[in-house]
Amino acid sequence: MSTGAERLADVHQRIAAAARAAGRDPAGVTLVAVSKTHGADRVREMLEAGQRVFGENRVQEAEEKFPALKAEHPDLELHLIGPLQTNKARDAVALFDVIQSVDRDRIAVALAKEMERQGRRPACYIQVNTGEEPQKAGVLPADLDAFVTACRDTHKLPVVGLMCIPPVDEAPALHFALLAKMAARNGLARISMGMSADYETAVKLGATHVRVGSALFGARPPLATHA
Repeated sequence: MSTGAERLADVHQRIAAAARAAGRDPAGVTLVAVSKTHGADRVREMLEAGQRVFGENRVQEAEEKFPALKAEHPDLELHLIGPLQTNKARDAVALFDVIQSVDRDRIAVALAKEMERQGRRPACYIQVNTGEEPQKAGVLPADLDAFVTACRDTHKLPVVGLMCIPPVDEAPALHFALLAKMAARNGLARISMGMSADYETAVKLGATHVRVGSALFGARPPLATHA
């Protein structure tokens, strides 16, 4: 059975190969290790192997394990990659360094209020529902440009990029290409796309951040969603 360090090295090698195949510098791709449902001991294993950027889906779960880890490793960067409720905006701003799931005006207002109150400004990505799936969070592609403008100009959020989760039953490449096009159109340099099953495709299509969970940590409990 491979160790965490071996799995981490393998993912980095695959990212580098995909980047070079696309004529990109591998250093331009950041690996976000998705540690949801895995305990602090598993995160420490990745930290010992050199990983410093992690992603969590739920604010409450992150609060249970990351304050101590961040105290131990001040260079640890924590991303919120799951849906955010307005009543968790205060906690999210306090704990996370990056919030990848800004997807509606109410959460933009709540985040802006908390950033002003706390004097802390986590970088924000806007989540785009590229597949226009009714059950999934995210701004619809047709509404994206106006929402980016509102987040920047009205709410004064530090918007740096876009994020998407393609439909599970569709080829991800089309969604990745669409997200990259929308990011370029809005002058956003960071693109978070690609998970364990398709991160190499995402890198070839311009991802600056890939969110990889099971390829690093192994299988999750049956109730956990895949990343």
